[in-house]
Amino acid sequence: MFEFPLAELIIYNNFALQFGIGERKELYLNQDMANHKSALKRIRANEAKRLRNRYQAKTTRTFIKRLKAATDKVEALELYKKVSSMLDKLAKKNVIHKNNANNKKSRLAKFVNALG
Repeated sequence: MFEFPLAELIIYNNFALQFGIGERKELYLNQDMANHKSALKRIRANEAKRLRNRYQAKTTRTFIKRLKAATDKVEALELYKKVSSMLDKLAKKNVIHKNNANNKKSRLAKFVNALG
């Protein structure tokens, strides 16, 4: 599924660094290499999943900030629907805990309802 060479993974990781969602520039180079083919694949897959999860969580946080900055109730309702969906997806994939997602949605709903 995520079959790409090590060099491309490092480039992808550096690309992710520009968005503040990664911290490792030299991937695997300072780690002990795995001895089995399946273990190497797990390392690659885990890194790809880690970056994707961090990207999705960062994007969700950005939308939450936009929602909190909204002053128009119609705009806030549109953003709330999107943020609610994003939080549910993060909880479904175990990026965040489901209770955490529900608490955030509840607080944001109170905020949207309080708008004039």
